[in-house]
Amino acid sequence: MHMSSTMDSVVRDMSLAPQGRLKMDWARQHMPVLNRIREMFIAEKPLAGQRVAISLHLEAKTACLAELLRDAGAQVAITGSNPLSTKDDVAAALAESGVTVFAKYHPTPEEYDEHLMMTLETRPDLIIDDGGDLVSILHSERPDLMEQVKGGCEETTTGILRLRAMERSKELKLPMIAVNDAYSKFLFDNRYGTGQSVWDGINKATNLVVAGKTVVVVGYGWCGRGVAMRAEGLGARVVVTEVDPIKATEAHMDGYTVMPMSEAVQAGDVFVTTTGNKKVISGKHFDRMKDGVLMANAGHFDVEIDKVSLEDMAVNKRVVRKDITEYEMEDGRKLHLLCDGRLVNLVAGDGHPAEIMDMTFALQTLCLMYVNENHDRIGRHVLDVPYHIDEQVAIYKLESLGIQIDDLTKEQEEYLASWRL
Repeated sequence: MHMSSTMDSVVRDMSLAPQGRLKMDWARQHMPVLNRIREMFIAEKPLAGQRVAISLHLEAKTACLAELLRDAGAQVAITGSNPLSTKDDVAAALAESGVTVFAKYHPTPEEYDEHLMMTLETRPDLIIDDGGDLVSILHSERPDLMEQVKGGCEETTTGILRLRAMERSKELKLPMIAVNDAYSKFLFDNRYGTGQSVWDGINKATNLVVAGKTVVVVGYGWCGRGVAMRAEGLGARVVVTEVDPIKATEAHMDGYTVMPMSEAVQAGDVFVTTTGNKKVISGKHFDRMKDGVLMANAGHFDVEIDKVSLEDMAVNKRVVRKDITEYEMEDGRKLHLLCDGRLVNLVAGDGHPAEIMDMTFALQTLCLMYVNENHDRIGRHVLDVPYHIDEQVAIYKLESLGIQIDDLTKEQEEYLASWRL
């Protein structure tokens, strides 16, 4: 493979563009909410003269978002938010369409950092971030680029944790909307999107049956809920580990077995991490796992499974399938790590279904518009998605499905608004 560039883009191979365009066309056919917004924006050009920088998993659905913002009049620059989730054919197709792309699959760590920096050096007015990398670099390495940035949106739980930490320490200098925390995001994207795409990735990587196995879901947030629900549907026995007593109680009442990781490691055949935290599976756990276990991560960063300890403890290591590394322990047990501990649904699979990302990227688009129009009065905070935007995306989704719902009568509205019965 050789590096190619077009219109200042840096991608793997421009000859891959036609197959990337086919993937984008397929995704767009299944994104009716985004298409509706796109039709409005093509006519109105609400982002004319604005520069937008994006760091997201660069695959077909993300490319549809980038082209929508381009059609809204913006100059768009995009990079990947994970070294193993960029699809080189999609990156090439997007670069061919007038979006500036700095991304390729499996870059060196230096290239990955350089691509993030190049994206910021386009001097954006607005940002869409995934995991907080762009905002982190702006604050720590390139504050000289900060003045022009009006604010932006954050996609993930992990990124919002980072942003809220910055806000608590009074270091956040931009308004950022927590798109991940919108109802139309976490109820669908985190639950149904993660639930389906994680098992798509695991099944594709392993070609093994799920039914009859014990699956340990580490963390019972919305992503964990989705992974557990789909594991159960595939016939697995599901164990949940948690640190939050409320979520643990919920997992119990949802019908799952709840136990500490110290016990779960001896029961599990498959482990899926969904916490956003580090070392939730570590050396003390590897020591007690059964022979042949599978370990996969569904969190943004590759820190949930302690790869350093796994490497140190193993006496032998080999790649047994494209996305599976086998670590042989001193006692002969073999532990299997999927996708080098990175996002299994995007490395081994194609990420969330298009119909799911349709809602999430509609939120991103409308929230970016909100920041553009209101940045001078919303302060330097992590902001919730305005409810009218959340509701509007759900309305568009129902309309695309041909589903109608009821409206409150005036009498009902007055009753709910009054304290008198």
